[in-house]
Amino acid sequence: MKRLFTFLLSFSLIILAQGQDLAQLFPNSDKDQASLPVLGTFNSSRIINGQSNETVHKNDLLFVVMHRFGDIAGNSGGIQTLYGLDNSTDILIGFDYGISDHWSIGIGRAKGSPNGISTNQRELVYLNSKFRIVRQSTDNRIPLSVSFFGNSVISTMEKSTIATSDASFHSLGDRMSYLAQLIVTRKFSHGLSLAILPTYIRRNYVSYRDENNLFALGLGTRVKISSGMAIIADYFIPFRGQNSKDYFLEQKDFQFHHPLGIGLEIETGGHVFNAIFTNSAAILENQFIPATSSSWGSGEFRWGFTITRTFSLARNEP
Repeated sequence: MKRLFTFLLSFSLIILAQGQDLAQLFPNSDKDQASLPVLGTFNSSRIINGQSNETVHKNDLLFVVMHRFGDIAGNSGGIQTLYGLDNSTDILIGFDYGISDHWSIGIGRAKGSPNGISTNQRELVYLNSKFRIVRQSTDNRIPLSVSFFGNSVISTMEKSTIATSDASFHSLGDRMSYLAQLIVTRKFSHGLSLAILPTYIRRNYVSYRDENNLFALGLGTRVKISSGMAIIADYFIPFRGQNSKDYFLEQKDFQFHHPLGIGLEIETGGHVFNAIFTNSAAILENQFIPATSSSWGSGEFRWGFTITRTFSLARNEP
């Protein structure tokens, strides 16, 4: 873990150190314009499956509900399940609170979506934290926004009796997993934002021949199409070892797939509603990044949604 945080810290410092040089690539025509932070790179704390750079404002409480239905097509979809609407693969309910305008913390619970082969964990409770390291400026002196996101997840399910399962816990620590992620974003224009998310996942206990430590790279975008609507998308590439992939394919006839989500973001006052399609059955990064087994090509994608509502807990000044 020390090596991980050393790497993440070094990466952040490099981003900061290169700010002046990168700013030359985006010259500002108005030299007298004040250096102000860029607002609204993304419209909520999540893109689809992945995180955005946005944090909750100080003293605000964000209520989050996320839902994933069953496969639209494929062997488990079709008209018999009303194209997945009869089933629910995962549900998350959580709260995020703004300690400051740069730092938010969160707590919640997810049903969990085990694929039955590489993971069987469910009933997941999480704590998370997001900290804004640096924010893009309007004069491009700081050309990027960089945030750090981390979480800790524990499975509260009953212990499995299958010895090779990742749910056959031997201790409390076996129930734990952790995620550390840098969120590097840039708002190129009023209508276009991009994100890069280098990610590390540590799972203390895994199924036979799975990997405790996993690196991944996420990519995200937001394209505004009207004053209250935008197209959003994200994609994750897990860097799983070939030996692990070969074992699950040859011995279990099981193949991992990269999580891809595409959706429509709708803003209505204090609400942000995302209607999305994704092959990820799980919601939490600790599960969907290392364990997505559904394929878009086989019709194994699903409809889902995210609803957020912001409540201000700030005391009114007299």
